Amino acid sequence: MKDYKNSEAPITTITFDKTKIEKPTQNIYKAITIMSKRATQISEDLKSELIDKLEEFATFNDSLEEVFENKEQIEVSRFYERLPKPTAIAVQEWLDGEIYHRTPEENDNNL
Repeated sequence: MKDYKNSEAPITTITFDKTKIEKPTQNIYKAITIMSKRATQISEDLKSELIDKLEEFATFNDSLEEVFENKEQIEVSRFYERLPKPTAIAVQEWLDGEIYHRTPEENDNNL
């Protein structure tokens, strides 16, 4: 699993140059589809990592009336909320050439 905490991705929304986005595939729609699939993978990784960390601090209680605020859980949640969004990380990885992609139809024609 990649360390997303050190990502260079922007935290706020920014505008990207369309030509840079579509350059590797020569098709903006293919590029967006690839980045979308990668963002889904990143989101799933971050979600499972967050759940694992929150479970470390979980306090189990039989009573439903009592709700405890766990400061460690709150801090962990806030940390993950401040990370760049999965889509921003995926776009940054795409622009940095870190995403591997292939088109099966093109590879089959070369056989």
